[in-house]
This record gives sequence, structure tokens and C-alpha cells, in this order.
Amino acid sequence: MAFKKDSVMGTMVFIIILSLVCSFMITGTAEILKERKLVKKRDEVQQFVLKAASIDYDTSNFREIFSNRVTPRLVNLESGEFVEQENILDFDERMAAINPETSSKPKKDIAKIKTRADNIRMFEVRDENGQLSSLVMPVYGKGLWSMIYGYLAVEPDLNTINNIVFYEHGETPGIADFVTEPEWNALWKGKQLFDDKGNVAIKVVKGGAKAGDIHGVDGVSGATRTGLGIQKAVVFWFGAEGYQTFLTHYAKAEVK
Repeated sequence: MAFKKDSVMGTMVFIIILSLVCSFMITGTAEILKERKLVKKRDEVQQFVLKAASIDYDTSNFREIFSNRVTPRLVNLESGEFVEQENILDFDERMAAINPETSSKPKKDIAKIKTRADNIRMFEVRDENGQLSSLVMPVYGKGLWSMIYGYLAVEPDLNTINNIVFYEHGETPGIADFVTEPEWNALWKGKQLFDDKGNVAIKVVKGGAKAGDIHGVDGVSGATRTGLGIQKAVVFWFGAEGYQTFLTHYAKAEVK
């Protein structure tokens, strides 16, 4: 029997074929967009890490510089040891932090993050001679209205701050713009994270830090709560439930 395209059967066959073609097109498009999104995220991470490490770059060479001078590492915060994993640049701390199987609740959640990923990325940065110049580590916590995300670079002594950058927040426009301003970020350079007893002593000082205060960073008038949130985030991440165990091991060259 001849197949008639104008028949009910012909119409059904046409609809099925069209649906399959559209499905394949949508699936293919989704995969392309997913890969583009991953590439964009990788590029953003690489640029933020280089910026935190005070390395000059431009849009044409940042991938090469990152590849030559930066080693991404995954660290288990409980043990302080490196974890083997491929494609660390694609590791998503935020997703890991909300997954009950890969996260835990801090006992003292001063940063108000609710849950913390068990494993987290950090980046070893080396100079042109191959010597360690800084460790770049994520820091984030609650400001006045939003979570504030950034990276802090610490020098090889694991105490002196090389730089700090923030790349995402939802704080009050205008008032809290200082968070991403290089001038304010530069105030952190040379400050000491820890006091002589090993306690996290860094602080954002309302009204401005006193001259010679090696732990104090000038606060910004009208944005006290935002500054305090940043202070608490740094104190948390460099404390017992953050990087403290890792830094202790690293200083002893146990995980280098």
C-alpha cells in the first residue's frame, strides 16, 4: 500500500520525525552552551587568581601565564592534605557546599555560610624562577545583604597578605562599591593574618586602623557591616574550620 503523506499516518510520522530532529538540535545546543559556560568559568577563575597573586596579564595571555605559573590544588580541609582530582578548574565549591554528601556545617559559623565544602580549591603560584611566590585561597562570607566572594593571596611565610580581591557581592550599590576597588584591596597588602600566638588577628577597623597596626585594615564609613562581614569571612577561612590544618601541614612541608 502506497504511503500517503497527507494521511493521518503520514502526519503522525512527520510529527515524530520533526520532534526527533528538534530534540537532537536542542541536546546539541545545550552541550555547546554547557561547554561555553565551563570555558567562561575557567577563564574567570584564572584571571581572578592571577589578579589576587598580583600578576599582570591581559586577555590575550592570561591562559599561558596561568598555565606556566599556577598549579591548582584540591585540599581536604579536615585532613589538610591534597586530594587527587582531574580538571580541578572545573571543581565547583558552591555545589559541593550545598551537597550534604560533600559538605559539613561549621561549628562556629561566624562567616554565616551555613555549610562548607569538605574539599576546596587553592592555587600555588610561582615566580618566573619556579619559586613559590604565594598561595591563593578562596574566602567568602555574609556581608550586610549578601554573600561576598573573593580570593586572598598569602606570601610564602603563610602569614603576610600579598593581595585580596573580591569578584561578586550584592551589597548596597554605591556604599559598598569599595569592596571591588583596587585602592581598598591594596590596604590589605603586607598585613599579617596571625598574631604571635597563632590566632587569626586580621581586622577591618571602623574609623581607620592606627599607624603601624600590622593586623588592621581601614574600614569604610557607612559600610561597617560589610567590612565586618569581610573580616569575619577571613577569620573563619583562616581559622580551625578553614585552612588552619592545611597551613600547619604546608609549613612543615608535609604536603608540598
